[in-house]
Amino acid sequence: MEGNKIKGSIMKNFKTISAYCRAIHVPAPKYEQFDIRSFEENMPSVVHQMPPFRHAFYAIAIKMGGKGKAISSHFTDFPEGPVIFFNSPFQILSWDIAPDWEGFYVMMTQEFLSRSSLFNNFLEQFPFLKIEETIPFNVNVKEAGEILEVFNRIYKEYHSSNPDKFEFINTYILLLLNHVKRYFNRQLPPKEADQAIRSADVKLLSRYQKLIELHLREDAAWDSTKNLHSPSFYANLLNVHPNHLNAVIKGISGKTALQHIHSHLIHHAKSYLTQTNLSIKEIAYQLQFDAPNNFNNFFKKHTQTTPGAYRKNARL
Repeated sequence: MEGNKIKGSIMKNFKTISAYCRAIHVPAPKYEQFDIRSFEENMPSVVHQMPPFRHAFYAIAIKMGGKGKAISSHFTDFPEGPVIFFNSPFQILSWDIAPDWEGFYVMMTQEFLSRSSLFNNFLEQFPFLKIEETIPFNVNVKEAGEILEVFNRIYKEYHSSNPDKFEFINTYILLLLNHVKRYFNRQLPPKEADQAIRSADVKLLSRYQKLIELHLREDAAWDSTKNLHSPSFYANLLNVHPNHLNAVIKGISGKTALQHIHSHLIHHAKSYLTQTNLSIKEIAYQLQFDAPNNFNNFFKKHTQTTPGAYRKNARL
């Protein structure tokens, strides 16, 4: 395939829309949390061969035409004709395309979605966005026309000077998501869809647990700018709303997201107290407490004894 190409052996993870735009060689977005493009306007400069990567935001696209291959998760061949597809955080993407794609795509961050009450229960309303297996949907000519009209309205508002334009854009995004939901429900039988969504929830729990371990690990330095004892900190890293994170974690494990953090802290506190000679103060900072007294109070609340008394009894 002739044209622009990026090579690299390390998979990139683009955390912002701006970083993604720089990587694929298209102009920066007008807004950091939301962007809409036509494929046609990107074609003169876009990277035509993109190695596998991830991005930390949601995207919805309609491809009306164009040659080459785009790989989203394990789908390597999109259907012929108009296709609508979506991408969520953590999905692996790559492409090798000809410079002739037609259609639109929107990109939006979790922060953008959290600003509107329309998306308060975003992933509960549209649970298909939790799964890692992006599914491209064929749409007929009539449906494609309806979806293109929605994209055109978003594009027009995005480039307007209307002070209330994002109120309209939010409404159009909601309409767009409901279109995708309709195609998803057509494509997958209810039982298969439920299994895919539950699998995504289990993976979210696993990622959450790994992040807790990573950020509260033995060699982590205390950072006053990060509340590592708060589920919201990890929800932000996972690109989900804290309420959604808590609902999923509790639904799968029976414990709240906060209880998982507390269990981790108590487990490691007991290990430090019984197996090391670190002082109570050193253990407190090792576990990301901002003061030894806060650690003492936390430990006593959860074990009904002080760290010093626990260490003494454990060594008898």
